[in-house]
Amino acid sequence: MDILKEKFYTKCQTLKSDIKNLLKEHGDMKLDEVKISQAYGGMRGIKSMIWETSLLDANEGIRFRGYSIPELQELLPKAAGGNEPLPEGIFWLMLVDELPSDSDVKWLTEEWRKRSGLPQYLKQTMDCLPAETHPMTQFTIGIMALQNDSIFAARYAEGMSKDDYWDATYEDTMNLLAKLPELAAYIYRRTFFNGDHKTSDSGLDWGGNFAHLLGNDDPAFLDLMRIYLTIHADHEGGNASAHTTHLVGSTLSDAYLSLGAGMNALAGPLHGLANQEVIKWIFEMLEDIGTESPSKEQIAEYVERTLSEGKVIPGYGHAVLRKPDPRYMAQKSFAEKNIPDSSIVQVVWKVFEVVPPILQGLGKVANPWPNVDAHSGALLVHYNMKEYDFYTVLFGVSRAMGVLAQLCWSRGLGLSLERPKSLTTGWIKDYIARQQNS
Repeated sequence: MDILKEKFYTKCQTLKSDIKNLLKEHGDMKLDEVKISQAYGGMRGIKSMIWETSLLDANEGIRFRGYSIPELQELLPKAAGGNEPLPEGIFWLMLVDELPSDSDVKWLTEEWRKRSGLPQYLKQTMDCLPAETHPMTQFTIGIMALQNDSIFAARYAEGMSKDDYWDATYEDTMNLLAKLPELAAYIYRRTFFNGDHKTSDSGLDWGGNFAHLLGNDDPAFLDLMRIYLTIHADHEGGNASAHTTHLVGSTLSDAYLSLGAGMNALAGPLHGLANQEVIKWIFEMLEDIGTESPSKEQIAEYVERTLSEGKVIPGYGHAVLRKPDPRYMAQKSFAEKNIPDSSIVQVVWKVFEVVPPILQGLGKVANPWPNVDAHSGALLVHYNMKEYDFYTVLFGVSRAMGVLAQLCWSRGLGLSLERPKSLTTGWIKDYIARQQNS
């Protein structure tokens, strides 16, 4: 048993025992009251699932095992010569609730390297798709094709014990995460560079090698990939891609089937595809105004016109957060250190100054602040990754770490099949009448 697997198993067994005692003593304690508006409003805010790897606070933003993003930027190991945390470190933290050492991260980098490499059948599958197929569609198809090698599926078919579900899921998780950067880069190069693929650099870390496979060896771009993959890794369990992965995984679908479902959720315009919508909106604004260096007054006029047409400002507003997204601020900090004079970044910063006051003035927006998507596209554009149809695939490679780490915990803890109770509007009307007449 490898060092990370053994550490996870020990932690999982301890927590499993704690949960058993907790349910025995406090299982009937009420957590929340559900309103009719929540039942109709997408179950918004209902406390009804367990997600160990991260927790979202409305004021502080996302915390990974209790650590904020600024804390992780300081505490997680970094690549030699790099300034940003290694994504391997955030996965280690989410999986075993411990900050990794430099040697831990080096071990994980090497372990993923050993498990990497795309099988020939996967490349043949991808090459059968039209090049114009949306990259997220290709990404999901690639993940599903890799399911052919699922250890969980094979061992379950052989009659695996429930006590071993976690083990097979861990192996699938490690194999999948090892291959995802190569799959994503394969899609990028075949779609936008006529199949001119790059080969892996065995001297680089997971995120750095991903940047290399995409075709950009600028040290700053390698660091951008590291921070990008770290901050997008998880956002507690209620978001659509995490919840979908959890839901499908609760049926005992393996990691490949579960992640594939989650990535289909991420591809929605109201979720991960928003990063594509943001940069598209910025390009359209610049074209409309007629300059790449608009004034704040010009931006304000365009924003107000956009709102008057009944449209939203993509990248602004969040279902939970009530302050600027710490992930946005982490990217802003990266830009301030590395590319403060970038014209596209300057536009994003001006939008940041202009949009919140306008939205606050409307009196209808609880949170007028930018979320993570409002900045990421500008950084990628600066480093010549202008193919914004691909941005959500980058998001997906990162988000896989969080949802698969939690899938390991769900298997290890034996969490139940998810099956909420649904209601009809007729039932709701009868219930209201009974309450009014009682």
